[in-house]
Amino acid sequence: MMSEINQPVFNENIPDEEIIRESGGWPDREEKQAPAQESVQSNEDEDFDNPSPEPDFGTKTYPSVYPQPIPPASQPRKPKKRKALAAGIAALYLLGAAVFGFGGACLANSIGNTGTSASTSGSTVLYQSVIKTVSSGADSKELSIADVAATVKDSVVEITTEIVTRNRMMGQMVSTGAGSGVIVSADGYIVTNNHVIDGASSITVRLSDETEYTAELVGTDAQTDLAVIKIDASDCQPAVLGSSSSLVVGQAAVAIGNPLGELGGTVTQGIISALDREISIDGETMSLLQTDTAINPGNSGGGLFNLYGELVGIVNAKSSGSDIEGLGFAIPIDTAKTVIEQLIENGYVKGRIDTGFTLVDIQDTQTAMSYRVSAFGLYISRSENSSFRSGDIIQAVAGKTVSDLASFKQIINGYRPGDTVEITVSRSGQILTCPLTLGELKA
Repeated sequence: MMSEINQPVFNENIPDEEIIRESGGWPDREEKQAPAQESVQSNEDEDFDNPSPEPDFGTKTYPSVYPQPIPPASQPRKPKKRKALAAGIAALYLLGAAVFGFGGACLANSIGNTGTSASTSGSTVLYQSVIKTVSSGADSKELSIADVAATVKDSVVEITTEIVTRNRMMGQMVSTGAGSGVIVSADGYIVTNNHVIDGASSITVRLSDETEYTAELVGTDAQTDLAVIKIDASDCQPAVLGSSSSLVVGQAAVAIGNPLGELGGTVTQGIISALDREISIDGETMSLLQTDTAINPGNSGGGLFNLYGELVGIVNAKSSGSDIEGLGFAIPIDTAKTVIEQLIENGYVKGRIDTGFTLVDIQDTQTAMSYRVSAFGLYISRSENSSFRSGDIIQAVAGKTVSDLASFKQIINGYRPGDTVEITVSRSGQILTCPLTLGELKA
């Protein structure tokens, strides 16, 4: 796991959308110009000489779903009247065509327990109500879809975000994003996707009764695409966690979320299509549940439930191919449980690798032209280690060839914080190998 929090910049006139970030994901966006700001200076003279040959790449990629945020909790706002849905749907469909074709969290098709209570240093019980599990054994009776929806509707929330960016031509811009979340404790902890809240300047949560809260960011984990936020509320209705390990292919599944950012509480049904599907998203290989339940932009972070009303997955991706339907993915709840607990307790997941690099993965001609480079590869944009420079192209880690972000992460994630590894880079036609001591990512 790398610290690609800051936007990588070779030249600051590069469009923000071209930056490949580990946290991944682009929102439903609606951009508006903010008051004029000082212009961003570009470095027109910067370039890279004699880059390495183009690497071998061939994995077909699909843009995945949805959105992005962070600050202090506040009192609930009065419910806002919803906008006219017809206009909202049309606008979001048009917006999706413009934004979701750009990339963001890229989904590359590489198909081939009862918990314990956790608490902070204070006396607040964070997780007890989340971890309790309903028995789904022989004595349990499956619910109807309507009963599942009624049981869990108060546990699924709508999330909207604002992301402030700067554009050289238009100054400061404010983009809005939309996603979903699932309440995991009575005192307001909510799990969602990292890509839903990544980079946002504000997060707003709307409950099923349309009460709105400003949420604070508790912690994120880009490696699993999970994040926890919190609202200042009590007596929330937490979801009951099930067990994804007990799922079988063909079992019924229900997804509840906020598709298109306008349709909160939408219920769709389908089946579990596959278990342990290996999928690469923004260079992170994840083992996900596959479902044919309808998944749309804005569903990210929402819940995937079984017919006992138990949360069995966190929706995080879908294939966006125009002729592809019924292909959605969710993070298994057994994977999510430990991550959620650590994010609540620590604000981060212990043991994640921090290289100190900001990386840009250039694997297509358009992106290469934007950055004014002549070869594909994994570029270092910024480095906290002085042995590496902006424009270095990573060739190998510990002697193992690197061609893109996915191969880099696959190798580097096999190490632990404190380990020292040899990083080989191409710089101005020369091949250099330098040691790098790995840190622990805490943000």
